[in-house]
Parts: sequence; C-alpha cells; structure tokens
Amino acid sequence: MKIRKVTHNNRRKVFEVKIAGKVYFYPYARCEPRPEPGNKVTRTFVDRELGGEGFVYLLESGDEGVVHVEQVLEYNEDPAYLKDLFLYKLTIEARNRLQASPLSKREIIRRLGTSAAQFYRLLDPTNYRKSAGQLLSLFSVLDCEVDLVVRPRKTA
Repeated sequence: MKIRKVTHNNRRKVFEVKIAGKVYFYPYARCEPRPEPGNKVTRTFVDRELGGEGFVYLLESGDEGVVHVEQVLEYNEDPAYLKDLFLYKLTIEARNRLQASPLSKREIIRRLGTSAAQFYRLLDPTNYRKSAGQLLSLFSVLDCEVDLVVRPRKTA
C-alpha cells in the first residue's frame, strides 16, 4: 500500500496518514526519535525512496525519523492488513513444514487435488489471494494439526 499524503499535528501529537482514501492516525509516542514539546515536528513528507510506502519526519533539532506504512496499519489494526499478516504467517509455517516433510512435492500436489501452479501460488508469501482454508488443507496433507487460539489482549 502506498501513502498518498502525510501531515503532522503538533497539538494532537499525531501524524495524519492518508492511505487508499482512508485517513489513519499514528501517535508521536510510537516514533523513534520521539517528537517532544521542545523538539517538535517541523516537516513531513512521503518518502519516494521507499516507493511511497513510508514517510519521513524532521524535528526542530535536525533529527529525522522514518515510519513505514505497515507500522501505521498495524497500530490502527486495519482488518485487511491483519488478514494479510495472518496469511503470511501461515504461509511461512507451511513452507517450513514442507521442508521437514518426507513427502515429495508431486505427492503433496496429488493429495491436494490441485495443479503445480496452484501449489506454488499457495507457498508464495506475497500472494494474498489464497484462503486460510487452502493453507489448512495443505497442513492436513503435511500431517499437521492446526489449533486457532483466541484470547484477550494483554494490556500494557
């Protein structure tokens, strides 16, 4: 995702980040170096060197910091981002289990009842068009049991 626009608000102590038509807030308290009352943000801009996926802020002291779009989405608990993160973690675990499996890739493909191309798309961590159900089928073929644990958040 690309950041379209970023502004700073020293009174509210937040950055206002526009991503895909939505405005997200990111507090100064989550930044490093942290803007302080005596060292305020003077300028913010979308960093083109990061492909528009991050922004830079400059402080009165001359220090600068960078915030990536993923930090903003994670802080705001964007549902689409959290879904993609969940699929990414499942995919990485599936790849690790595949390496440890004694089954050949051809046998796994046969047991899944899919094509080789679909199998490799399933293992691609950058492909977010797959479903958790497809990955659960793969874990089943790899002789793994998957438990989903839902618990209240830890408050800090």
